[in-house]
Amino acid sequence: MNMKISGGEAGYIKYRKRILAIKLLLEAGIIAGLLILGYTQTGTRKNLLTIVAIIGCLPASKIAVLLLTILPYKTVSQNIITDLEEKAALLTKVYDTVLTSTEKILPVDCFVISGNTICGYASHKKADPAYTADFIKQILKQNGYEGISVKIFREYHAFLTRAEGMNKIASVERNQVKDLENGLKQLLVNISM
Repeated sequence: MNMKISGGEAGYIKYRKRILAIKLLLEAGIIAGLLILGYTQTGTRKNLLTIVAIIGCLPASKIAVLLLTILPYKTVSQNIITDLEEKAALLTKVYDTVLTSTEKILPVDCFVISGNTICGYASHKKADPAYTADFIKQILKQNGYEGISVKIFREYHAFLTRAEGMNKIASVERNQVKDLENGLKQLLVNISM
């Protein structure tokens, strides 16, 4: 049973890889079919279907680039999901993000959001927590979100401890911040691949 997994949900990276691979195979099949059909019909490569096949390489190459970009990254582990559901149940969560700035690709396993605080866990060896936090702050500011604290952790235990603390605060201060948290979540999903 294949269900659609939306951006920000656990398992999205794995789902996205599968969808991109299927699309790429379909595009390649269509291109090959056009080339074969054109050649069998005319006996030469110089035909209209060859031109259509060449033009069809543009969307196929775009899909290939997306697939190659996301390929090195893995979906968040079930242990992290379980820990966050248990220890940070009140927080808004965003999973499986691969943010892209003009200079770097920024994989973040998960984010927790409470009020005006965003914390993320980035386990990938190429992750740059300080750069990622600054990039997110810049994007938030460009979208009208002022005074948002962003912290990215490389160490899982430190991240989980912070998430637990945020959850305790959220249990006391649960007020009108759900709209803000949902807006922040949507922005993180929008800037992810």
